[in-house]
Amino acid sequence: MPEVTSYQPGTPCWIDLMVPDQQAALDFYSGLFGWEGEVGPPETGGYATWTLRGKPVAGVMSAQSMGEEAPPPTVWTTYFCSADAQATSESISRAGGTVLMPVMEVMDLGRMLVAADPLGAVFGVWQPLGFTGAGLVNEAGTLIWNELNTTDREAASAFYAEALGVESTPMEGEGAEGYFALSVDGRTVGGLQPLREGMPPEVPPHWLVYFAVEDTDRISAKVSAGGGTVLRPPYEMVAGRMSLVKDPQGAPFALIAPKPMPSSPSGGTSQR
Repeated sequence: MPEVTSYQPGTPCWIDLMVPDQQAALDFYSGLFGWEGEVGPPETGGYATWTLRGKPVAGVMSAQSMGEEAPPPTVWTTYFCSADAQATSESISRAGGTVLMPVMEVMDLGRMLVAADPLGAVFGVWQPLGFTGAGLVNEAGTLIWNELNTTDREAASAFYAEALGVESTPMEGEGAEGYFALSVDGRTVGGLQPLREGMPPEVPPHWLVYFAVEDTDRISAKVSAGGGTVLRPPYEMVAGRMSLVKDPQGAPFALIAPKPMPSSPSGGTSQR
């Protein structure tokens, strides 16, 4: 079973979701993937952790406005593991990124920050103490892939190499042209690609999360039935059968029934 007890620095280790209606999100994703979760205690701001078979798989909290600022967008955030969040914060700034939320202590669980790369893609950093991150990955109903969609591949590649120690190389194999593998010490941990032509101009550079499923068509239909939207219907691609969807509150994510291939955004190459 793809259970995880530790992450190498630079590896995506956690994802969470900011939404206007936390309970609605808890209900939607629990129904979609079989997760369990409930609104957390006041001392954590109500932050909730979803579990599958008793293992943490993702988090969710209510989006809060800061003063007169608008609440944050409804999106999934990818967090990278760090051995030292403060040192990583400094590396992000030196590399041209912007620290949006400075390093903060999360009780005795860990230390975190939120930043944006020079092209505007937002991501998080997590330094684990009492909480490692996702305890299950790369199986149905869990995170399987993290993908950067960007407007400047070379600039993005240089930033993540300097800030997080994540290298990018062209993905090999039929159908992988223009796609880049992100790796840490030679181990694939995610992907990078240019924003697709034809995307609406208002779509900014972003990190996209992929969830593994056994039947892409069935789960896509459940997204629609639950009030979400299928942005790109299920289709065959080199890594498996995937679709792009968004939840009822507008957060986009991808679904994929992966093929066991050695170098693809699927379970063939473990990202953990």
